[in-house]
Amino acid sequence: MFDNPRFQKLVEADNLTGEVVATNSFIVEVKGLEGVRLGAQVLFSDGQRGLVREASGDHVVLFNIDSEHLATGTLAVVENDILSIPVGKKLVGRVITPMGEPLDGKGALGATETLPAFNPAPGIMARKRLETQLVSGVTAVDSFFPIVLGQRIAILGDSKSGKSTYLSQLSANQQGTDRIVVYVMVGKRKVDIELLLNELQTSGAMDHTIVVMADIFDSLTQSYLAPYAGCAMAEQLWYSGQDVVVIYDDLTSHAEAYRQLSLLQEVDPGRDSYPGDIFYAHSSLLERAGRLLKTGKTLTALPVVLTPNDDITAYLSTSIMSITDGQIVLDLNVFRQGRRPAVNAGLSVSRVGGDSQTTRAKQLSSELNKKLARYKQAEEFSHFGSSLSKEAAIDLELGKQIFAVLQQPPEELHSLAEQQLMLETVILGGGKVQIDVPGLKESVKKVAHEVKEDKDLDRLEAELLKKHSTAVESDKPKADKKEAKQPESQVEAAK
Repeated sequence: MFDNPRFQKLVEADNLTGEVVATNSFIVEVKGLEGVRLGAQVLFSDGQRGLVREASGDHVVLFNIDSEHLATGTLAVVENDILSIPVGKKLVGRVITPMGEPLDGKGALGATETLPAFNPAPGIMARKRLETQLVSGVTAVDSFFPIVLGQRIAILGDSKSGKSTYLSQLSANQQGTDRIVVYVMVGKRKVDIELLLNELQTSGAMDHTIVVMADIFDSLTQSYLAPYAGCAMAEQLWYSGQDVVVIYDDLTSHAEAYRQLSLLQEVDPGRDSYPGDIFYAHSSLLERAGRLLKTGKTLTALPVVLTPNDDITAYLSTSIMSITDGQIVLDLNVFRQGRRPAVNAGLSVSRVGGDSQTTRAKQLSSELNKKLARYKQAEEFSHFGSSLSKEAAIDLELGKQIFAVLQQPPEELHSLAEQQLMLETVILGGGKVQIDVPGLKESVKKVAHEVKEDKDLDRLEAELLKKHSTAVESDKPKADKKEAKQPESQVEAAK
């Protein structure tokens, strides 16, 4: 008899059994289990679980899911033919492990349904064209590089460049919609985890978010499984008629965990010592996103990639960029200049974003890019210290006002109507007037609900410009020069 009732029940059901003959950290060799399927879930007699990675006759190699401590001689039994994850709406609002165990102290999950972690992606005939924008509430992204529901778009940046902050803003902005966010955290420090959870709680985003957390220091296998588990949880909601956004923060830590497991397994290393199937590991995950033809519902994938020293040409980042439909690059140099969010406009792109924008929004985006290009030129000229032409001075002023609008702290979110009102009002001013941008943002919050059609935008922008603009210094009457000439006239009079 065994102490583990679950194990005893599986043995009595005549499931395949075996015995642990060797261990190497998270790698377990089992003799027996002949005929077991790759990807099967195995239960050990001490309660730990394993994932079948190799099978050759009665010699089976597994990843230990729970820890790296497993005694030789421990018995094993097949629990499921495929590794399955608890799923369902009862997971919403909870913090859990990839295997569905609660970490938030709120008791058992109560989830009765399971889904395979390694599901195949929907076929091309089961998909539908993407067309609806996913509004993050962040002006610098929504206006320049719009994300579309069902899209796969990478978030790249160096450490502390604002990636997690942007994603928490995006999560918070889904409040009031029927969308669920699945936030997968891999290899994060405790301080980063606490900060993110606090932001989600404070903003209210936790009410529509599932947080899947894997600590790379506790279990390499769970860090490897975390993105697939999070995707399975998202897929169940997706297939049930829900729009879902799944965030993989980050796939760099995931790849490192997989690399360590593969090296322990003595798999021949490839480029940068990553296993040869690392591209497949990520492509098979990200291809599971899209829009279903049958229901029109979407699964949006946002993989995060760490780019040390802002180098986006590294093996892992270029590999993921080749899988996704675009990337948003957060630049540490821009961050140091005080711009939040630190989006690098030259390297970021959304390849399907234009399909979700109105004609007016596309025109605005094009106009903004032109204005900012001229601002860059004027800024370079200003460094020489020579006096600028009137046109260059106008370009410089307008660029500063646009960047002031784009400046956005984490707690500040804007709807698409608010973003359009602010940016078009600044462009309407043309850099020829000074605009009180903080006051403009406050006023826009109050009047954005009045926008129903284009003529409402035109009317409100004219009113906002009149209310929050003043003449620039160069256009104001120069009283001091008149005063300077007065002594000359007095001398003339004396003569």
